[in-house]
Amino acid sequence: MSSSSRAFTLSDFDFALPESLIAQHPAPERSASRLLDGRTSPAIHRIFRELPELLEAGDLLVFNDTRVLKARLFGEKASGGKLELLIERVLENGQVVAHMRVSKKPLPGARIHMCGGLHGGGFDAQLLGRWPDENGPLFRFALQGPAGETPYELMERHGHLPLPPYIERQQSEGNDPDAAEDSQRYQTVFASKPGAVAAPTAALHFDEAVLARLAERGVERASVTLHVGAGTFQPVKTENLAEHQMHSEWYDIPLETLAALERCRQRGGRVIAVGTTTVRTLESWAKSGRIQGDTNIFITPGFEFQVVDMLVTNFHLPKSTLMMLVSALAGYEQVMSLYQQAIAHHYRFFSYGDSMLLERQR
Repeated sequence: MSSSSRAFTLSDFDFALPESLIAQHPAPERSASRLLDGRTSPAIHRIFRELPELLEAGDLLVFNDTRVLKARLFGEKASGGKLELLIERVLENGQVVAHMRVSKKPLPGARIHMCGGLHGGGFDAQLLGRWPDENGPLFRFALQGPAGETPYELMERHGHLPLPPYIERQQSEGNDPDAAEDSQRYQTVFASKPGAVAAPTAALHFDEAVLARLAERGVERASVTLHVGAGTFQPVKTENLAEHQMHSEWYDIPLETLAALERCRQRGGRVIAVGTTTVRTLESWAKSGRIQGDTNIFITPGFEFQVVDMLVTNFHLPKSTLMMLVSALAGYEQVMSLYQQAIAHHYRFFSYGDSMLLERQR
């Protein structure tokens, strides 16, 4: 039975990963990370800076230009109880939507003192209710800081980068010894549109030298925006994949990117997505016709790709929706084989880890 016709369950995407392979810090140089070229079997072991030589003039690389917010904030209730907010989205009216970690949740209307509170150099947050409805999983807040400060400015001044749960950091209200490294290396070199709570990690390997070499090779570049949400780390809990409720994320595709995609098709080039977030954005547009909006697209084996030909991606968590996406693109057996090769050769996994290059199965 081919991978495109068989019925997959959650257990199919599980694998044993030694904890020592979970990268806690980035490679010394962005493009010095390893690249597993998975277009052939067996795969070829490369260094990321070799990527331009693997592409051809006329190909189109599409990046996600989202910028990670310093969205993790510490505070306390009026009673003194500690809490933590992870701001997921800034609304048009200046309010924010956040995850809240606290022992006992405050009631709507409660005022919370963040980072010392308004009178202690920080700001206050008033809980307005749940979001997106009264039973929603997130919470809606109105922020009150010094006159005129936007939620983005408050986060930049007081917040911490919300690193994934598998990266161990000692973040607290007044202490973050790895802040300098993370603030530089957990952003892409072209991050420009603030709104994400997780980095589009496949793009972290690109530096100016690699981008310049791509231009010399005649490889065109374009960008989309998808603000990566915390839901990207949520595990799938249902053995039947059809029962999984996919998280929603906001995306935007500029008109110049649509034009670049059309030029690429006209000249017979390949569309190479940098990261699974770029795949989700491009295929959401192809499926819906909308160039902007929220998407909860769930890509599993059997999915009919309409835009993406190749993918640059990192190594993902077992049983994750991202494992299902890359298996849909490159083939389940091929992907699982690549993961075993990566483990055997001690590749570094997850956000600060190494990368691989995949080709869409025909």
